[in-house]
Amino acid sequence: ARGYRAAQCTELAKPLILRDLPAPPLQPHQVRVGVQYCGLNFADILACQGLYQDRHTPPFTPGMEFSGTVMETGENVSAVKEGYRVIGVTGTKAMAAECVVDEKMLWQIPDSVSHEDAAVLPIAYGTAWLALCRRARLQPGETVLVTAGAGATGLAIIDLAANVFQAKVIAAAGSDPKCELAVTRGASHGVNYSRGSLREEVKALTGGRGVDVAIEAVGSDVFKAALQSLAWEGRIVVMGFAGGKIPSIPANLLLLKNVSAMGVYYSRYQQEDFPLFSSAISSVLQYCQEGKIHPHIGAVFKLEEVNEAFNHVLQRKSTGKVIISMK
Repeated sequence: ARGYRAAQCTELAKPLILRDLPAPPLQPHQVRVGVQYCGLNFADILACQGLYQDRHTPPFTPGMEFSGTVMETGENVSAVKEGYRVIGVTGTKAMAAECVVDEKMLWQIPDSVSHEDAAVLPIAYGTAWLALCRRARLQPGETVLVTAGAGATGLAIIDLAANVFQAKVIAAAGSDPKCELAVTRGASHGVNYSRGSLREEVKALTGGRGVDVAIEAVGSDVFKAALQSLAWEGRIVVMGFAGGKIPSIPANLLLLKNVSAMGVYYSRYQQEDFPLFSSAISSVLQYCQEGKIHPHIGAVFKLEEVNEAFNHVLQRKSTGKVIISMK
């Protein structure tokens, strides 16, 4: 039987192992894709440590998003054909030379968009679009504060907010080089929150007014500083807790300036409102095709280097998106 190479988590919190797996048969609604690149997300690392909210029992192949080329289609598939260049979203399985997915979880890549750039779009840019457009309802001319501003989703937020939504962006990150990267990618200002007061810096940069929107991904004290940095009727969107500590929200801060606090959980839209979920991915593909956005790839690792890629992210060396190449 024909097989393919995959990275497998055979034991939680242990290094991944490369294995040759048998190619599964296709169901009528499924598509077999030859994977070119798999995006590496922190959620993949958490899943392999047994710490992600969606638990997987070993052995399993991680990988939630990919770009590739259609190899084979099930008998009821009509949306894509053999040879189509596609991106896809799946809970697991993408960190492999092949991936079998439901046809509705695939989107065709425009001719002008590379497989590399396309692999960055589904989760980082999909999440950014949902945070800015659906949750924050960002308007042209408003000011956005984004924390973890040099990460994959942080840079996607900067890219979309500045270049599509025509907003002003203040990026906050934990080092000067990361702040400088955020500015080169479209932020008006970078604030290093590892030294000094984020709240005071934002206050100074906005003439005391504060920001209209804060997209917060760090948690801990950074969340509170971002919340305190909101202008009248500002909106804060909780995107994650990269700092490791889930903060509490002082309700009086919501009251005093009539601000709103909300969350964005990407994969829940897939379950609860699939048309909106699909629209997010279709929209960012179109922006990329039109040249309005420019995904930033921080590092590319080969499949054989998957454990090095995980460590690169865990050691907080990564900026932008880390992708795994199957070539």
